[in-house]
Amino acid sequence: MVVPTALPKPTAVPKASQRLLALDGLRGLTVLLMLLVNNVALDAATPDTLTHAPFGGVNLADLVFPWFLFCMGAAIPYAHASFLKSGQSVWAYVQKALGRSLALFAIGLFLTSALAHAPVFALGVLQLIALAYLVAALIYVALPRTLPLLGVAGLLLVGYWAALRFVPIPGAGPGIFEEDRNLLLYLNQTYLEPIGLRGLLSVIPTAALALLGAVVSRILRSGGRGDPKTTDPAARPRPISLELLAFGIGMTLIGWLWSFSLPFSKTFWTSPYILFSAGLGTLLIAVFYLLFDLKGWRWLAFPLAVPGSNALLAYVAPILFKIWVLQGWSLGGQNLQKLWLNALVSLSGPITGGWLYTLSYIAVWWLVLLWLYRRRVFLRV
Repeated sequence: MVVPTALPKPTAVPKASQRLLALDGLRGLTVLLMLLVNNVALDAATPDTLTHAPFGGVNLADLVFPWFLFCMGAAIPYAHASFLKSGQSVWAYVQKALGRSLALFAIGLFLTSALAHAPVFALGVLQLIALAYLVAALIYVALPRTLPLLGVAGLLLVGYWAALRFVPIPGAGPGIFEEDRNLLLYLNQTYLEPIGLRGLLSVIPTAALALLGAVVSRILRSGGRGDPKTTDPAARPRPISLELLAFGIGMTLIGWLWSFSLPFSKTFWTSPYILFSAGLGTLLIAVFYLLFDLKGWRWLAFPLAVPGSNALLAYVAPILFKIWVLQGWSLGGQNLQKLWLNALVSLSGPITGGWLYTLSYIAVWWLVLLWLYRRRVFLRV
C-alpha cells in the first residue's frame, strides 16, 4: 500500500507544529464506528455493544457522538495557533469560529430536514456540535491555557450535575433524575420543544466535553519540547504518552464513580457520561500517539487517517446517499437498499449476510473517501 505524502514522516518525538496522527486516528475510528452503528443489519441478532445502552449504561454505540465532539474540541487549539501564527487578530478568529458554527448548524438543519422529508428546525447532531464548538472556541479565546480550560470544563460539569441533583422540578421536588422524569425533560417539554430548541441545555456539558478535547490537544502539542540529551530533568521532553494515560484513566475512573451519584445518560448528556467518554477517548489517543506518532507505524494509521481527515463529509454523505439513492430508488418493486441486503442474505444467511451488507457498505465509503483523499478533496467549514 502506498502511503500518501500527507502523512508526516515519523520522528523520535513529533514536533508541536506537525499534524499528529493520533487525532486523525481517533477521528477516523469514530467515523468507522458511526458507519457501523448506523448501518448494522442484524435485527434481533445485533450485539448489545452496537446498540444504545438502557438508561444508566454505556455501550460502544453511545461513545460515537461524544468522541465526535471530543475530536472537534481537540482541533480548536490548532486552529487558534494557526490564526496567531498568521498574524490575524483575535476578532478574526472569533468571526471565523462564528462562521464555522453557522455553516455547521445550517448543514445540520439540511440533514435533519432531509431525514424528515420536510423542512424542520430542530437541534440534531450537527446543530449541537455547532453550538458546543462555538461556546468552547470562545472560551478558548479567553483562556488559552491548560489549567484554566480544565477548570472551566470542571465548573460546567459540576454545575450541570448540581442543577440536576438539587434544583426542584415543579410539582415533583428536587433530586429526581429518572429516564421519564427529570429537570431537563421538564424544561425541554415546557419551554424549549415548542420553539424547536429541545436539547439546548445539552450545550453546557457538550461544550465541557469539547474543552476536555482541547486540553488533551494542548498536552499533545506540548510534546517534543526540550533537549532529550540534557541531564537536566526539567529540560527534557515530557512523557506525553504517560500524561495522556494518567489523564485518561483519571477521567474514566472519576466518571464511573460519579455515575453512582448521577446515572450515565447519552440522552441527557450527564456529567459522569461526559467524563467517562472523554477519558476513554483520551486513552485511545494515548495509544495512537505511541503507535502512530512515536513509533511511526504509518501503515497502521493510514486506514484511520483516510476517514479521519474528512470526518464531516464521511458523516453527511452516507446518510444522504442512503436516503436519496438506496431508499429512494427502486428496482423491481424494491428499493436498492433492500435489494442489496436481500441478495447477501439469500447468499449467506441472515447473520452472515447482514454482516456482509454492513461491512461492504463501510468498505464502499472508505474507498470513496480514499479516492477523495488522494485528490485532496475535503469538506471543511
